[in-house]
Amino acid sequence: MLHPFARPLYVMLKPAGASCNLRCQYCYYLEKASLYPQSPMVMSDELLQTFIRQYIEAQTMPQVLFTWHGGEPLLRPLSFYRRALQLQKLYSRGRQIDNCLQTNGLLLTDEWCEFLAENQFLVGISIDGPENIHDHYRRDVAGQGTFARVMKAIRLLQKHGVEWNAMAVVTNNSMYHPQEFYRFFKDIGCQYLQFTPIVERERHRPWQLTDASVTTEGWGHFLCGVYDEWVRHDVGRIFVQLFDAVLSNWVGQQPGICSLSAMCGHVAAMEWNGDVYSCDHFVFPEYKLGNINTHSLTEMMYGQQQRHFSSMKTTLPRQCHECRYLTTCYGECPKNRFITDRYDNPGLNYLCNGYRQFFNHVASDMDFMAAELRAGRAPSNILLR
Repeated sequence: MLHPFARPLYVMLKPAGASCNLRCQYCYYLEKASLYPQSPMVMSDELLQTFIRQYIEAQTMPQVLFTWHGGEPLLRPLSFYRRALQLQKLYSRGRQIDNCLQTNGLLLTDEWCEFLAENQFLVGISIDGPENIHDHYRRDVAGQGTFARVMKAIRLLQKHGVEWNAMAVVTNNSMYHPQEFYRFFKDIGCQYLQFTPIVERERHRPWQLTDASVTTEGWGHFLCGVYDEWVRHDVGRIFVQLFDAVLSNWVGQQPGICSLSAMCGHVAAMEWNGDVYSCDHFVFPEYKLGNINTHSLTEMMYGQQQRHFSSMKTTLPRQCHECRYLTTCYGECPKNRFITDRYDNPGLNYLCNGYRQFFNHVASDMDFMAAELRAGRAPSNILLR
């Protein structure tokens, strides 16, 4: 088992809590505002300073990555982030500090982009594909589509030379259009693409998936379709995070995304008031680790409660242990493990059939690329980011 201090510790920071200027129909985080009723959800300067000091002190690696998340983190003004950089410099003690920020893009301006470029932020832009797909679920508070405004934001990032990734969600509306989806991102000059499926259950009917959720067959169809487009034309030119992660697991390296890792629990989420939760997908009272005003990040992230949370990843039903792809997906994310396996054991991942379809589809290619990498003769277009 990997020693917990042998890998970086990450905390997704939510300086504006669940506040957002959009009302995406599939969003799982807007409801977190109910945890803090009648609260402004605005992080104070004092708390920002406490977090930055503790976060840097908790790291065991020379590089420290800050992840600004939400909600919508750009609801906090530029002055907030300028102050954050001052504090990072104050407490860095010679360490390399990097910043990434996930945004819907609607509040980006030339001034914002100049700041992001000058300070070498990596920006993740939430965009779900071409207009007909994106606007189906990603709407503003007035119910209007946001595609044109997001594209304007991407052009601003490109204009100022800001490094950016696309972060897309896959829904029931896009899962059977993989070629259209992928070609769109290629056409807009996206070099780094991340996508994740919507698998959300109704709050009061947990046996019922939301309308936006993918089917497991649709997820498999989507992955195979995107992969076929990518592998024929763009290996080594466009980097698809999930495909890189699968290849990493194929050769026994760390995959870079927690859902396909052997262990999880090293990526927490912190709300605007200092409350720390085990994971961004587990921001519920039972997964609250504490508050940085009373407990250090080191105590919380390496404490018994978080170690117990991490152990959820290794608890798998019999069908998983019999699967040839166990070390390719490791059961994927625990939040999606709510069906029974062929032996009627609980804990099988809802997306299992889709992933297995995809792994079968790419197995021969992955075997070839893995062999080339192990032999040290990988061609220049076979890359692990």
